[in-house]
Amino acid sequence: MTHKPSPPSLQNSHMAYNKKTNKPHYHKTPFSLVIVFLSILCVSIGVIEARSPFACDPKNGLTRNLGFCKATLPIQVRVKDLIGRLTLQEKIRLLVNNAAAVPRLGIQGYEWWSEALHGVSNVGPGVKFGGAFPGATSFPQVITTAASFNESLWEAIGAVVSDEARAMYNGGTAGLTYWSPNVNILRDPRWGRGQETPGEDPIVAGKYAARYVKGLQGYAKGNRLKVAACCKHYTAYDLDNWKGVDRFHFNAKVSLQDLADTYNVPFKSCVVQGRVASVMCSYNQVNGKPTCADSNLLKNTIRGSWGLNGYIVSDCDSVGVLFDNQHYTRTPEEAAAKTIKAGLDLDCGPFLAVHTQGAISKGLLNEFDVNNALANTITVQMRLGMFDGEPSAQPYGHLGPRDVCTPAHQELALEAARQGIVLLQNRKSSLPLSTRRHRTVAVIGPNSDVTVTMIGNYAGIPCGYTTPLQGIGRYAKTIHQAGCAGVACNGNQQFGAAEAAARKADATVLVMGLDQSIEAEALDRVGLLLPGHQQELVERVAKASKGPTVLVLMSGGPIDVSFAKNDPRISAIIWAGYPGQAGGTAIADVLFGTTNPGGRLPMTWYPQDYVKKVAMTNMALRADQSNGYPGRTYRFYKGPTVFSFGQGLSYTSFNHKLLQAPKEVSLTLNKFNVPINSTILRNGIKAKHTNCNKLTLGFHIDVENTGTMHGTHSLLVFSTPPSGIWSTNKQLVGFQKVHVPAGSKQRVWFGIQVCKHLSVVDNFGTRRIPMGNHKLQIGDHKHSISVQLSTRN
Repeated sequence: MTHKPSPPSLQNSHMAYNKKTNKPHYHKTPFSLVIVFLSILCVSIGVIEARSPFACDPKNGLTRNLGFCKATLPIQVRVKDLIGRLTLQEKIRLLVNNAAAVPRLGIQGYEWWSEALHGVSNVGPGVKFGGAFPGATSFPQVITTAASFNESLWEAIGAVVSDEARAMYNGGTAGLTYWSPNVNILRDPRWGRGQETPGEDPIVAGKYAARYVKGLQGYAKGNRLKVAACCKHYTAYDLDNWKGVDRFHFNAKVSLQDLADTYNVPFKSCVVQGRVASVMCSYNQVNGKPTCADSNLLKNTIRGSWGLNGYIVSDCDSVGVLFDNQHYTRTPEEAAAKTIKAGLDLDCGPFLAVHTQGAISKGLLNEFDVNNALANTITVQMRLGMFDGEPSAQPYGHLGPRDVCTPAHQELALEAARQGIVLLQNRKSSLPLSTRRHRTVAVIGPNSDVTVTMIGNYAGIPCGYTTPLQGIGRYAKTIHQAGCAGVACNGNQQFGAAEAAARKADATVLVMGLDQSIEAEALDRVGLLLPGHQQELVERVAKASKGPTVLVLMSGGPIDVSFAKNDPRISAIIWAGYPGQAGGTAIADVLFGTTNPGGRLPMTWYPQDYVKKVAMTNMALRADQSNGYPGRTYRFYKGPTVFSFGQGLSYTSFNHKLLQAPKEVSLTLNKFNVPINSTILRNGIKAKHTNCNKLTLGFHIDVENTGTMHGTHSLLVFSTPPSGIWSTNKQLVGFQKVHVPAGSKQRVWFGIQVCKHLSVVDNFGTRRIPMGNHKLQIGDHKHSISVQLSTRN
């Protein structure tokens, strides 16, 4: 999803860029003005008074006896009844995000577009803050939460966000369809939207997708939904605007291998494990086809192979983009027909409302196709209870203003920030700081007293803020100097004052990094270094500081801070991501040891030289020695790193002991006609030809805290397959978060699925299981499993 929905050239859209403000403005066409007026009117009415029931009010004699209003009937019967009562024009006006009302059936207009990436957001027009709902809990940005490697935390956040969303819906200020989460792979460190994602690993992204969606959707009795989530942007979308190449024109050339092995993995997990109610197709083309017009990607894969029970929606104005910008079809009617026939159910934008009638008139589309699209969207609305009358009588009808920004919700936001902070370096155990020895702390840097920066993009209005300066001020007396006027750090520098503050203090904390002026939607970076003169400020302050100097980095993407890593005057380095509304408290808690850090990096931190060698437009993941291409992500990259995927330190130490683990696996074939020869054995047996689907290997590991401080440990398990033509460096196959008190141990069980975790993907996108020794790395312990093919069937 995007809150800057379309490029200037899109003349048929109700929104486009204003080149000066870089914000959307409305074209003054009659159709657009009507849509805008109706949308504003509907929202305004909802804010002024409590929401009227969406449809089927029992008190309404006009509708209470209609078939689609009878909640005792199966949903598919009700959907069919409603569609059968609609005229073609009424149907067409329901194909867009600001769906029109059908007054004769008691159906109000509905805005489908709302956002809840890390809290209820007002980026989309479906949510309005104010009155009884001045704000909502703002959790850390997704990349920060992913660093916790804590699945239960991800689901808990989703549950809180959906509580607050339902409360606002009941109060008339929000919808129930939220186009979140973003589960794209962070392929390139320059991507401005990498902050929205769970990182570079497909297993992590897939588990995040499933758990966050489960938290949002709730799964009430009878397949009902608390809110409807949406996994986006499908697929291979991870370039916004880099050196003149933008997402509206980009053709991502992706191999079948990389699609199956990486790019599509989180989306499959979202649909199959998370049972998400919606998937959003992206702006870009994949191998020459716009994703929103590709029937293989939409109808065959999402709905067919994966079994989506929900609707497919376009990114905002994607249908218009494929016609106006990509020139994929000759006429707008062809664009409307191709997308609907490919499996698109809902258009964020007016394109389908304008051109579907023409497509039908020209014989490119028929009403049956429109009916199929509406069946998918209306089914989701009925699962949400939007055709069951007054919300207060429904399962979540009790939620209201008192359920938003509660102390428990805000405490969870703080805990999420604590768990997502990553300690990258700690020379001579300089951290934690001591309230006894470090009574005065110099707090320096352009991000040292920020608020909005901490919540990243796609955020709403938080319940409140605690800045790093305020957080540290709860532990020690502070001397504050920004040093730079903003993260650009090019003018109005106050380096001298910052150095003077460091000389006076017992310890110095530099809070540096990025913000949305450097990395954002529609804004990719060109380099990985700190902006402007930030490095100079850090070096000068570290030289002047009389006590330990700690570098705290706020950012979504990785930063090359090799200078700091190699500078003995910089005692410690912390990455805080964008830590949300309570970020300042969490940072201070880690600095002073109230919280023992346990986060791990969910992405590789590359050196600056990497981006000099690799074009952002190159989608290949695997390294290629023939042309010097170094590859991407920890799974395939061949080269040096500043900090590695999974890196993260603690104030205590942990040991691992493997108590129970299988040493060999014998696979049998489930088909008798599969030819077996030395080549097949060497390259691997196709997973679908074996009995591995139900085969899970169990491991018992004792995690012991050998230090003096209680700690929460992120246990990561990697597998390295036998060397072969499709093998990865290593791949994450599992992770668990475990709290271990000082001097004690906790037993952890891991289940490794043979088909999923011990397989590789060939050039045709087919999963194969290599025969031979698979090496597992479980924390600091290594173990081998021999996989062989049994001759018995």
